[in-house]
Amino acid sequence: MRTLSYTFGGKIILILLLLLSTRSNAQNYSFDFYGNTFNFELSPSADIPFSKTLSDSAIITFYNTINKSDYSTITKSLITYKEQHQLNDWLYYQLVRKAAQQIAPKTENYYRYTLYKWFFLTKTGYDARLALEQDKLLFYVFSSDDISDIPFYISDNRQYVCLNIHDYPGIDLKKNKIYPVDISTGAKQAFSYTVTQMPDFKPEDYATKSIQFRYRQRIYYFEVKLNPEVQTIFANYPVVDFASYFNIPLSRQTYSSLIPLLKSNIAGMNQKKGIDYLMRFTRNAFLYEDDEQNFGKEKRLTPEQTLFSEYSDCDDRAALFFYLVKEIYNRSMIALLYPTHITIAVQFDKPTGKPIIYNGKKYSVCEATPQKQDLKIGQIAANLQNTAFEVVYAYDPAD
Repeated sequence: MRTLSYTFGGKIILILLLLLSTRSNAQNYSFDFYGNTFNFELSPSADIPFSKTLSDSAIITFYNTINKSDYSTITKSLITYKEQHQLNDWLYYQLVRKAAQQIAPKTENYYRYTLYKWFFLTKTGYDARLALEQDKLLFYVFSSDDISDIPFYISDNRQYVCLNIHDYPGIDLKKNKIYPVDISTGAKQAFSYTVTQMPDFKPEDYATKSIQFRYRQRIYYFEVKLNPEVQTIFANYPVVDFASYFNIPLSRQTYSSLIPLLKSNIAGMNQKKGIDYLMRFTRNAFLYEDDEQNFGKEKRLTPEQTLFSEYSDCDDRAALFFYLVKEIYNRSMIALLYPTHITIAVQFDKPTGKPIIYNGKKYSVCEATPQKQDLKIGQIAANLQNTAFEVVYAYDPAD
């Protein structure tokens, strides 16, 4: 009996020693993530090589190998950080990207880097897929969002949008056929591009930008704090639906450097004059350039990006004006999309000019983009007065 007890105890000790040995061999990683530090461990068993030759069989072998490894320490760290910092999916994906970069640097082996991103997303619940197009490894995720500028495919009535199309700028997926890799991970969760909260950046990571504009013979000056990391976060952000786009917030320091000062400047004005001030601030404090000239394609800047950028167009200004009116006055608004323009109309207690009637409510156009005429509240540019438009977003504070 003693021998059996000793043997059993010896096995436990041996197992503990093996576990400790494996743990001690784990690689520790740490990196800054937008003002905070993210730490994780990589077990030797989860450090999987990948050939630079791409094939279905090589991907399946990679998956089967890493799926049997001790990868749980990484996925637990990712989920814990996501929950602690309340990351929306897009910001969480930036965390996944940076973690994968630590393990498999993108420039050393792009396929391996992409496989780790895909694996981490699937093992934290997201229905992510891989597909091949010749020597290109495409990375998709299930999303119900309305995305208009990146490729997608439909499988089992699910829309899978391409997360890494920006890495293949010359690819034409309208002509070239893709071949999804047949791997069943069991993940079902949808990925959302909606961003309702920005990271809590460190104050010292902000720079100050001087902004000024003239309103009624007076020049107003602003020293707005902006973080260059915001540009990085949204560098590959797609063109999302207007409901998602118009509700992307400012980060804490940017908000604190701008919104209280705007409130102070309009404190003595009635509501209509205050909104006129915000309209002219958005219209005149920034240089105009359309996206084709600025980026070579359609790109919608967030309000914080518009404050940061030297140039912006009508989409960007509509989003910034909407945000300012919502934060300061919280009025009902609609977004009017013309074939080549977008603008905002605000519901006042008493409309000005010829109102836009939508769902029984009267709205007055507030043009936040420079036009040939100096448009007042309620006035529409001459070239748009007889042009059909679509209401693409309606905001009601009561909803």
